[in-house]
Amino acid sequence: MSEQAQRKLSGAEVQAIFDRSPFIGWLGLEVVSLDHERQEITVRMAMRPELERRPGTRQFHGGPIAAFIDITGDFAIGMLVGGGVPTINLRTDYLRPGIGDALTAVARVRRTGKMAAVVDIEVFDDDEKLVALGRGTYSSSAG
Repeated sequence: MSEQAQRKLSGAEVQAIFDRSPFIGWLGLEVVSLDHERQEITVRMAMRPELERRPGTRQFHGGPIAAFIDITGDFAIGMLVGGGVPTINLRTDYLRPGIGDALTAVARVRRTGKMAAVVDIEVFDDDEKLVALGRGTYSSSAG
């Protein structure tokens, strides 16, 4: 692994990557907090009409929620290895409709190996109710 790939990213650096990505930038993701020691990142996704399941309901569509889970899980590892990493596998369980002004995802690294890492992701609504759970397996080196 190169020295650049081993360098940990700050919250501002992760946000800059989000802002440069056409898709992540379109989702409007915002880094809320990042903790290298705890191997945890928190990200926010604000509601916009394009993300609604049905017009006027303020209910997030499952597709953007799954993407939100994947990206947040990716950067729980990415912040530790210097950039985004490929997704190997992703599971999403929807527990209740995500309704409101924003969703917040908290991703925690559970295990990191030489080739792969496992991350658990929880998504909460404005009332801090659990909306969805995700588990991602990602490459453990920046690509």
